[in-house]
Amino acid sequence: MLFNSFEFIFLFLPLVFCIWVFLRKNYLPKLAIFSLLVSSLLFYAYWNPPFVFLLLASITINFFIQRGTFTLQKTSCSRTAKTVLFCGITFNILLIGYFKYKNFFLYNMDFIFGRVNTYQSIFLPLGISFFTFQQIACLIDSYKRKLGEIKFCEYALFVSFFPQLIAGPIVKYEELIPQIQKAAKDNSINLDTICLGLSLFAFGLFKKITIADYFSPISIMLFDSTALPTFYDTILGTLAYTIQIYFDFSGYSDMALGLGFLFGVALPQNFNSPYQSLSIIDFWRRWHITLSNFLKDYIYIPLGGNRGGHTKKYINLLLTMLIGGLWHGAGWNFIIWGGLHGFYLVVNNLYRSKDRFIKLPNIICWLLTFSAVSFAWIFFRAPSLSKAREIIYALLSYAQIFSPSLHAIILAHDGLIKFVSSLIASIFISIFMPNAHKTLLHRSSRKYSIAVISGICFAASLWMITYTEKVREFLYFQF
Repeated sequence: MLFNSFEFIFLFLPLVFCIWVFLRKNYLPKLAIFSLLVSSLLFYAYWNPPFVFLLLASITINFFIQRGTFTLQKTSCSRTAKTVLFCGITFNILLIGYFKYKNFFLYNMDFIFGRVNTYQSIFLPLGISFFTFQQIACLIDSYKRKLGEIKFCEYALFVSFFPQLIAGPIVKYEELIPQIQKAAKDNSINLDTICLGLSLFAFGLFKKITIADYFSPISIMLFDSTALPTFYDTILGTLAYTIQIYFDFSGYSDMALGLGFLFGVALPQNFNSPYQSLSIIDFWRRWHITLSNFLKDYIYIPLGGNRGGHTKKYINLLLTMLIGGLWHGAGWNFIIWGGLHGFYLVVNNLYRSKDRFIKLPNIICWLLTFSAVSFAWIFFRAPSLSKAREIIYALLSYAQIFSPSLHAIILAHDGLIKFVSSLIASIFISIFMPNAHKTLLHRSSRKYSIAVISGICFAASLWMITYTEKVREFLYFQF
């Protein structure tokens, strides 16, 4: 079920919210929490019902592993607890490895040994990367004695909470469940929080429907077409995808935060205007913030972090970003994307480590950062390395600058002038407009004007859904 579908907006969400409020008003906190769990499982089952059993199996196994780790640590059996933790992490890696990376491994083995198609078609369970990483983090935190005893229902809700189940943010147990427990026991209705949640949801829906989906046909034209791209195809198509994924993920992040507020939960911010960044280091502090924190806390630091000198630090950075790239997808293009960002981070750190580095003007810093990020998106979006190679070759075909050539789809999309104007306006918005989350949190004195703007955004989004008669998935759903 998609956040931007009529089924979710007009049926699922109102029904779940009304049940949640009714049970709280009648002083039934345990039933309120249980209703959220059932609703979350139904939300997940709507997509592909059999995989809800996979989700439940993963939750159950990880719960007992967590319980075992907690009990062993409590009784000072640290060595056995470490063994149980290792088994738990191995189980989760094998689970995600089978569904997400098995065919990638077999494909490469076939290529090396000259075999033909030994791999099989495996349907990727929705959100498996997110709920697997969350459970690994929970196991590690239990081993480190950061968590106490956990009840099954609350643990299951921690993993499956529908506002963030499919595409994040990645949350920790102590960030989510105490808030839900507190909200379930509170029988009052906080209208300000509900209005904040609805406004964030409306703004996120508007970003997704009217901006991200507008640029989708152009990025499809570039990356999914069999025709060889021209120089201008590549420039416009790459920028279209750069803007599409920005507003797609920004829209989803706002909607997830908004849904969280409806149920009394302040989910961690996952998106903070990353295209305003003046460096790659700053970009990764703003883009997919919870994933960046996970990679830092559970991969980069365990690898050694910045201990052991600069060389070790840069190797750890590269390894962490390679793993981050592979987390996004089973393909060499994702590994190269992660490797590129690892390389960018190394260069950025080397530049900053100089005693007397030349301080560049902000406009140059922004242009370099934006260009580097946009270039890396080519590998992220391209369906294959051969297609990425075609696009990069076209990008380097400078001779075509003086012989403009565009595929008909660009000219027919909405008119070239309108498309380029929309592209420039969207880049301007991403650079200069304030973050929606911060704006709403700090503009409570203007709540009536915000309510009006939110209503307009919501109505415009619904009109666009009806007009186009097509609801597109969020890009991060595939990860």
